[in-house]
Amino acid sequence: MAAAPSLLWYLTEPTRAAVDIGQYAATRSVLRAAPSGDGHTVLVLPGLGANDGSTGTLRKFLTGLGYDVRGWGLGWNIGPSVEVVRGMRELLRELAVGGKVSIVGWSLGGIFARELARDHPGAVRQVITLGSPYAMTDLRQTRVNPVYRLLARFYVSGADMPPPEHTRPRFPVPSTSVYSKSDGIVAWQACVSTPGARRENVGVACSHLGYGYNASVLWVIADRLAQRPNRWHPFTPPPGMVRMFPEP
Repeated sequence: MAAAPSLLWYLTEPTRAAVDIGQYAATRSVLRAAPSGDGHTVLVLPGLGANDGSTGTLRKFLTGLGYDVRGWGLGWNIGPSVEVVRGMRELLRELAVGGKVSIVGWSLGGIFARELARDHPGAVRQVITLGSPYAMTDLRQTRVNPVYRLLARFYVSGADMPPPEHTRPRFPVPSTSVYSKSDGIVAWQACVSTPGARRENVGVACSHLGYGYNASVLWVIADRLAQRPNRWHPFTPPPGMVRMFPEP
């Protein structure tokens, strides 16, 4: 079992996130060259303890590329409570009336995104997860384990730990797992799966709290969303940006 990130990585998360935010401000001119969108709907889900405010920069960036971007509108993400689970399902059902929806999920939001896609594959175009430990085998692989345990009494039955990823049917829609070996909140090994048809992992150099601002992460999201339906292909860094994407 992969261990949770070191205490050093954890304690320096706020400082490193500030660097990611500063990097976003410094690379706006580069990000203007990111692939534009086709107007389809993109749902963005926040991480544990966060709300739509935390994904504001990411959603503004994607809106600027031409997507119909939606926040989840369910307040603070306290985990898989009855209200949250019901609310996400209803929201996806409403959004999918106009066509398949791409879902971008940050941390716990990515786990939610994958469960929505498993339950409603006909409504989801693709899933992109950002530092989401969907493949964890023990809650001790995340530094927020105490918080999750504290809030567990509000969760739906069976939500304490998803079934092991390797025991589940093949993921039904294209998926991209963005992870960082310098993530200070979750073990990066829990954020990836075996690459395969329509399934990939993309490594970046980023803090956990900075995924929604990091220039390389934003580029990956833009590139993945810009793919034409049924024309999925693995991510390839553009010339001049290869160094922004560490080898696996």
